[in-house]
Amino acid sequence: MTHTGRLHLATQGHTQVLDITDGVARVVAESGVRNGVAVVFVIGSTAGITTTEAEPGLLNHDLKAFFERIAPAGADYAHEATWHDDNGHAHVRAAAVGPSLTVPVVAGRLTLGTWQQIVLLDFDTRPRRREVVVQVVGD
Repeated sequence: MTHTGRLHLATQGHTQVLDITDGVARVVAESGVRNGVAVVFVIGSTAGITTTEAEPGLLNHDLKAFFERIAPAGADYAHEATWHDDNGHAHVRAAAVGPSLTVPVVAGRLTLGTWQQIVLLDFDTRPRRREVVVQVVGD
C-alpha cells in the first residue's frame, strides 16, 4: 500500500526551523499503514529536512550559528554571480542537509526517539510557501 500526503507551510527563511512532526504523523495515521516507511521530502533547493530535538535553543540559535559558520550568508558564492541573487549560502546549506528523510513506521506510528522531531529548515533569504511531500509505503 502507498499513500501520499502533502504539508503546505508558510516560512520566513533565514534558517528558520519548523517542527513538522505532527503533520507527518497525521499523514501516517491517514495512510492506514501499520508497518513500513514514511519518506518526507521538501520540494525546492533552498530547504532541507532532518531530525533534531525541537527545543528553542537548538531551533532559534544553535543550528543557525552552525550553518553561519559552515556556509556564511556574507561569503562569495559563484551561484550569486551567475544568477545575480543573494541566496548562494541557502543552496549550499540545503545541499548539506538534504531534501529528504526516511522514518520507519511500526504499529502505525513513526519510530522516533523521545527528543527527536522531524524539522524543516528554510535557508532562503525571503518568506516562501513550502510544500513537503510525505509518502508512506507498507502494509
